[in-house]
Amino acid sequence: MTARVSHASKVLIAKVFAHLDYKTLGQVYCWEGGNEFWHARRRPCQRLGLTVAQALLEKLPPEGRSLYVGAGVAELPALLVEALDCHRQVEPCNLRRSEVAVLNRACRGLPVSFRARDAASARGRFDHLWMVSVLNDPERFPHLAPLSYGEANPVTFNPIRFQKERRIVQGIVNRCLAKLSLPGLVTTSTEEVVWIAEWCHRHGIPYRVERKQYSTALVGDPICFMRIGGGWFKS
Repeated sequence: MTARVSHASKVLIAKVFAHLDYKTLGQVYCWEGGNEFWHARRRPCQRLGLTVAQALLEKLPPEGRSLYVGAGVAELPALLVEALDCHRQVEPCNLRRSEVAVLNRACRGLPVSFRARDAASARGRFDHLWMVSVLNDPERFPHLAPLSYGEANPVTFNPIRFQKERRIVQGIVNRCLAKLSLPGLVTTSTEEVVWIAEWCHRHGIPYRVERKQYSTALVGDPICFMRIGGGWFKS
Protein backbone atom coordinates (compact mmCIF):
# COMPACT_ATOMS: atom_id res chain seq x y z
CA MET A 1 0.00 0.00 0.00
CA THR A 2 1.35 3.42 -1.00
CA ALA A 3 2.21 5.70 1.91
CA ARG A 4 0.25 8.93 1.98
CA VAL A 5 1.01 12.32 3.46
CA SER A 6 -0.66 12.28 6.87
CA HIS A 7 -3.50 14.59 7.83
CA ALA A 8 -1.39 15.80 10.78
CA SER A 9 1.40 16.87 8.41
CA LYS A 10 -1.05 18.72 6.16
CA VAL A 11 -2.40 20.60 9.17
CA LEU A 12 1.09 21.52 10.35
CA ILE A 13 2.11 22.68 6.88
CA ALA A 14 -0.95 24.93 6.71
CA LYS A 15 -0.08 26.36 10.15
CA VAL A 16 3.51 27.05 9.10
CA PHE A 17 2.34 28.90 5.98
CA ALA A 18 -0.13 30.86 8.11
CA HIS A 19 2.68 31.99 10.44
CA LEU A 20 5.09 33.14 7.71
CA ASP A 21 6.01 36.83 7.65
CA TYR A 22 4.88 37.60 4.11
CA LYS A 23 5.83 41.26 4.37
CA THR A 24 9.48 40.34 4.85
CA LEU A 25 9.25 37.55 2.28
CA GLY A 26 7.83 40.02 -0.22
CA GLN A 27 10.98 42.10 0.14
CA VAL A 28 13.15 39.00 -0.29
CA TYR A 29 11.43 37.70 -3.42
CA CYS A 30 10.30 40.88 -5.19
CA TRP A 31 11.59 44.32 -6.06
CA GLU A 32 8.02 45.53 -5.68
CA GLY A 33 4.53 44.05 -5.38
CA GLY A 34 5.52 41.51 -2.73
CA ASN A 35 2.08 41.44 -1.09
CA GLU A 36 0.34 40.70 -4.40
CA PHE A 37 2.99 38.08 -5.23
CA TRP A 38 2.35 36.06 -2.08
CA HIS A 39 -1.39 36.58 -2.15
CA ALA A 40 -1.43 34.85 -5.56
CA ARG A 41 1.12 32.13 -4.82
CA ARG A 42 0.68 31.18 -1.18
CA ARG A 43 -2.00 28.50 -1.69
CA PRO A 44 -0.55 27.10 -4.95
CA CYS A 45 2.79 26.86 -3.16
CA GLN A 46 1.23 24.63 -0.50
CA ARG A 47 -0.80 22.56 -2.96
CA LEU A 48 1.96 21.92 -5.50
CA GLY A 49 4.51 21.46 -2.72
CA LEU A 50 2.36 18.71 -1.22
CA THR A 51 2.22 16.97 -4.59
CA VAL A 52 6.02 16.83 -4.76
CA ALA A 53 6.17 15.84 -1.08
CA GLN A 54 3.87 12.90 -1.79
CA ALA A 55 6.14 11.78 -4.63
CA LEU A 56 9.18 11.95 -2.34
CA LEU A 57 7.35 9.98 0.34
CA GLU A 58 6.84 7.21 -2.20
CA LYS A 59 10.47 7.23 -3.38
CA LEU A 60 12.66 7.81 -0.33
CA PRO A 61 13.50 5.21 2.30
CA PRO A 62 12.87 6.12 5.96
CA GLU A 63 15.66 7.18 8.30
CA GLY A 64 17.80 8.66 5.49
CA ARG A 65 19.23 12.16 5.08
CA SER A 66 18.36 14.90 2.59
CA LEU A 67 20.36 17.99 1.66
CA TYR A 68 18.32 20.90 0.30
CA VAL A 69 20.29 23.50 -1.66
CA GLY A 70 18.82 27.01 -1.68
CA ALA A 71 15.72 25.87 0.23
CA GLY A 72 12.99 28.44 0.79
CA VAL A 73 9.24 28.74 1.17
CA ALA A 74 8.50 26.42 -1.76
CA GLU A 75 10.42 23.59 -0.11
CA LEU A 76 8.50 23.68 3.18
CA PRO A 77 5.94 20.94 2.32
CA ALA A 78 8.62 18.51 1.13
CA LEU A 79 10.87 19.20 4.11
CA LEU A 80 8.10 18.76 6.65
CA VAL A 81 6.71 15.59 5.08
CA GLU A 82 10.19 14.06 4.91
CA ALA A 83 10.82 14.85 8.57
CA LEU A 84 7.37 14.03 9.97
CA ASP A 85 6.03 11.21 7.79
CA CYS A 86 9.24 9.58 6.57
CA HIS A 87 11.26 10.21 9.75
CA ARG A 88 14.24 11.47 7.80
CA GLN A 89 16.86 14.06 8.70
CA VAL A 90 16.67 17.15 6.51
CA GLU A 91 19.25 19.87 6.16
CA PRO A 92 17.91 22.91 4.29
CA CYS A 93 20.49 25.58 3.39
CA ASN A 94 19.78 29.11 2.18
CA LEU A 95 22.22 32.03 1.86
CA ARG A 96 19.47 34.65 2.29
CA ARG A 97 19.62 35.28 6.03
CA SER A 98 16.39 37.28 6.20
CA GLU A 99 14.43 34.42 4.64
CA VAL A 100 16.11 31.88 6.92
CA ALA A 101 15.03 33.91 9.96
CA VAL A 102 11.41 34.02 8.75
CA LEU A 103 11.36 30.29 8.00
CA ASN A 104 12.88 29.26 11.31
CA ARG A 105 10.40 31.38 13.27
CA ALA A 106 7.51 29.69 11.45
CA CYS A 107 9.04 26.21 11.99
CA ARG A 108 9.85 26.70 15.68
CA GLY A 109 9.30 23.44 17.56
CA LEU A 110 9.37 21.32 14.39
CA PRO A 111 12.20 19.01 13.23
CA VAL A 112 13.17 21.39 10.40
CA SER A 113 15.84 24.03 10.92
CA PHE A 114 17.14 26.19 8.08
CA ARG A 115 20.82 27.12 7.97
CA ALA A 116 22.16 30.35 6.48
CA ARG A 117 25.18 28.74 4.86
CA ASP A 118 26.51 27.19 1.69
CA ALA A 119 25.08 23.69 1.28
CA ALA A 120 28.50 22.47 0.17
CA SER A 121 29.70 22.94 3.76
CA ALA A 122 27.15 20.44 5.11
CA ARG A 123 28.78 17.48 6.83
CA GLY A 124 28.24 13.81 6.16
CA ARG A 125 26.53 11.93 3.36
CA PHE A 126 23.01 12.23 2.01
CA ASP A 127 20.90 9.82 -0.06
CA HIS A 128 18.74 12.64 -1.44
CA LEU A 129 19.83 15.96 -2.89
CA TRP A 130 17.31 18.73 -3.64
CA MET A 131 18.66 21.28 -6.11
CA VAL A 132 15.84 23.20 -7.80
CA SER A 133 16.30 26.48 -9.69
CA VAL A 134 19.75 26.97 -8.20
CA LEU A 135 22.04 26.40 -11.17
CA ASN A 136 19.97 28.55 -13.55
CA ASP A 137 19.19 31.45 -11.21
CA PRO A 138 19.01 34.55 -13.49
CA GLU A 139 20.05 36.89 -10.67
CA ARG A 140 23.20 34.95 -9.83
CA PHE A 141 23.96 33.73 -13.36
CA PRO A 142 22.70 36.44 -15.75
CA HIS A 143 24.73 35.13 -18.72
CA LEU A 144 24.19 31.41 -18.16
CA ALA A 145 20.48 31.45 -17.33
CA PRO A 146 19.24 32.82 -20.69
CA LEU A 147 21.13 30.06 -22.47
CA SER A 148 19.59 27.45 -20.15
CA TYR A 149 16.11 28.69 -21.05
CA GLY A 150 16.88 29.06 -24.78
CA GLU A 151 16.57 32.84 -24.59
CA ALA A 152 20.19 33.93 -25.17
CA ASN A 153 20.62 36.88 -27.53
CA PRO A 154 23.41 36.10 -30.04
CA VAL A 155 24.16 39.81 -30.37
CA THR A 156 24.72 40.52 -26.67
CA PHE A 157 25.78 37.06 -25.45
CA ASN A 158 29.16 37.25 -23.68
CA PRO A 159 30.98 33.87 -23.91
CA ILE A 160 33.74 34.93 -21.49
CA ARG A 161 31.30 35.76 -18.70
CA PHE A 162 29.32 32.64 -19.52
CA GLN A 163 32.44 30.49 -19.11
CA LYS A 164 33.10 32.07 -15.72
CA GLU A 165 29.54 31.36 -14.55
CA ARG A 166 29.73 27.84 -15.95
CA ARG A 167 32.81 27.12 -13.84
CA ILE A 168 30.96 28.37 -10.74
CA VAL A 169 27.97 26.13 -11.51
CA GLN A 170 30.18 23.11 -12.13
CA GLY A 171 31.88 23.80 -8.80
CA ILE A 172 28.51 23.81 -7.00
CA VAL A 173 27.53 20.54 -8.68
CA ASN A 174 30.88 18.93 -7.87
CA ARG A 175 30.77 19.85 -4.19
CA CYS A 176 27.13 18.91 -3.62
CA LEU A 177 27.02 15.68 -5.60
CA ALA A 178 30.20 14.53 -3.87
CA LYS A 179 28.01 14.29 -0.74
CA LEU A 180 25.44 12.02 -2.39
CA SER A 181 25.62 8.39 -1.34
CA LEU A 182 24.87 5.91 -4.11
CA PRO A 183 22.35 4.85 -5.11
CA GLY A 184 20.75 8.20 -4.47
CA LEU A 185 17.95 10.49 -5.60
CA VAL A 186 18.27 14.03 -6.97
CA THR A 187 15.29 16.37 -7.18
CA THR A 188 15.96 19.12 -9.70
CA SER A 189 14.37 21.23 -12.41
CA THR A 190 14.23 19.99 -15.99
CA GLU A 191 16.58 22.80 -17.04
CA GLU A 192 19.21 21.70 -14.53
CA VAL A 193 19.22 18.01 -15.48
CA VAL A 194 22.07 18.59 -17.96
CA TRP A 195 24.43 19.69 -15.16
CA ILE A 196 23.72 16.60 -13.05
CA ALA A 197 23.98 14.36 -16.12
CA GLU A 198 27.31 15.93 -17.10
CA TRP A 199 28.70 15.20 -13.63
CA CYS A 200 27.54 11.58 -13.89
CA HIS A 201 29.18 11.19 -17.31
CA ARG A 202 32.47 12.58 -16.02
CA HIS A 203 32.47 10.12 -13.11
CA GLY A 204 31.18 7.12 -15.06
CA ILE A 205 28.07 6.86 -12.88
CA PRO A 206 24.79 5.59 -14.37
CA TYR A 207 21.69 7.72 -13.97
CA ARG A 208 18.06 7.74 -15.00
CA VAL A 209 15.76 10.74 -15.41
CA GLU A 210 12.15 9.97 -14.57
CA ARG A 211 9.66 11.10 -17.18
CA LYS A 212 7.03 12.51 -14.85
CA GLN A 213 7.34 16.21 -14.11
CA TYR A 214 5.82 18.34 -11.36
CA SER A 215 4.70 21.95 -11.56
CA THR A 216 6.03 24.63 -9.21
CA ALA A 217 4.30 27.73 -7.89
CA LEU A 218 7.11 30.29 -7.64
CA VAL A 219 9.65 30.13 -10.46
CA GLY A 220 7.71 27.97 -12.90
CA ASP A 221 10.51 25.48 -13.60
CA PRO A 222 9.08 21.93 -13.79
CA ILE A 223 10.59 19.51 -11.25
CA CYS A 224 11.74 15.98 -12.02
CA PHE A 225 13.62 13.19 -10.25
CA MET A 226 16.95 11.65 -11.22
CA ARG A 227 18.14 8.32 -9.87
CA ILE A 228 21.90 8.30 -9.55
CA GLY A 229 23.97 5.10 -9.35
CA GLY A 230 22.89 1.51 -9.80
CA GLY A 231 20.53 -0.54 -7.64
CA TRP A 232 17.61 1.89 -7.54
CA PHE A 233 15.74 1.99 -4.23
CA LYS A 234 11.97 2.33 -4.20
CA SER A 235 10.37 2.46 -7.63
